[in-house]
Amino acid sequence: MVVGAGPLRQPPSEEIAMPGGRLTQQERQQIALGLTDSLPYAEIARRLDRPTSTVTREVLRNGGPNAYRADLAHRATERRARRRAPATGRAAESVPQPHGRDAEAVAEYEETFTTVLMASGLNKMSARVLTCLFTTDAGSLTAAELARRLQVSPASISKAIAFLESQSLVRRERDERRRDRYVVDNELFYQATIASARANDALVATARQGVAVLGSHTPAAARLENIARFMDFISESITRAAEQARDVLHSRPEGASGDSAR
Repeated sequence: MVVGAGPLRQPPSEEIAMPGGRLTQQERQQIALGLTDSLPYAEIARRLDRPTSTVTREVLRNGGPNAYRADLAHRATERRARRRAPATGRAAESVPQPHGRDAEAVAEYEETFTTVLMASGLNKMSARVLTCLFTTDAGSLTAAELARRLQVSPASISKAIAFLESQSLVRRERDERRRDRYVVDNELFYQATIASARANDALVATARQGVAVLGSHTPAAARLENIARFMDFISESITRAAEQARDVLHSRPEGASGDSAR
């Protein structure tokens, strides 16, 4: 059940900006009120006449739904705008957009995607690198190309790539010029899902080790056994679902029909 179905409470000061502009402090206060009322992002966005992605990005990059504060978010955004304005202009000029894409819309989407990846647990640079690879038509870039697109040092790229490789999120290949290229593809996404499920195996084994140490008939042992059974079931379910859905990763969305969607 959605709590607080009435209109968002509005502070008396500041004028609300038109859709498409930067969020005003008043809008941020209304976002905070919406979060307090447990409204979903889509509902908050609808009441502000903003895209849902704008509200999602705003909340996730400023502490998440439980720690979001309008005043801190507004100050942080102003600081970022002052610090990044020149760099943003250079980046937009240095990355030509194919297929007639809107460079500003692409940049906004990449920021949203990066923020969501960070909320899932990736550090900022790894999230930026993964976003860059996912939104590149070729699905692969060299370290030099990544550094140029993201305007960071090669060392930063190297560190991020090392982490992403360890998580099975990118693959390294050699191109015809014997340069390392970093690749994302559909099969890697499947492999990363399987690796994530298998990562629970250590927790399951350790929990069951605790059952033997603490005594199988004690409350603590019962708690650990329930955790082990729960995580074991989750891992098996994820693995089974990934195997069943693997073909979806190799389908062609542009030609999808009602049958393929089903």
